[in-house]
Amino acid sequence: MKTKATVEEVLSRIPGPITGEWPMGERFAVALAHGSMSVEYYAPVGHDPQTPHEQDEVYFIHHGTGELVINGERHAFKAGDCLFVAASVEHRFENFSIDFGTWVVFWGPKGGERSG
Repeated sequence: MKTKATVEEVLSRIPGPITGEWPMGERFAVALAHGSMSVEYYAPVGHDPQTPHEQDEVYFIHHGTGELVINGERHAFKAGDCLFVAASVEHRFENFSIDFGTWVVFWGPKGGERSG
């Protein structure tokens, strides 16, 4: 089981494979994974085409500035910020700087954790 990931190693795998959603190559790479948890590095260029995910997620902004739009509500961010997005919620990064990159952690069951 892999226990450490570096930014340099993960960035060396971006861009990834070309797909319909990513005609210039995927802008993310998996850094670590264990059970339901995965850690990725995400570095979109120009626009963010992502769609809602099946799991809860947390973004740890590594570089850059911009806005994360969650269900139409804008949240300005900068390097060092941490942002949460619940499973299945519409979200995307907008107005982000050219150096934008973020760690993202996915975990838990499909549909997300439920608050009690």
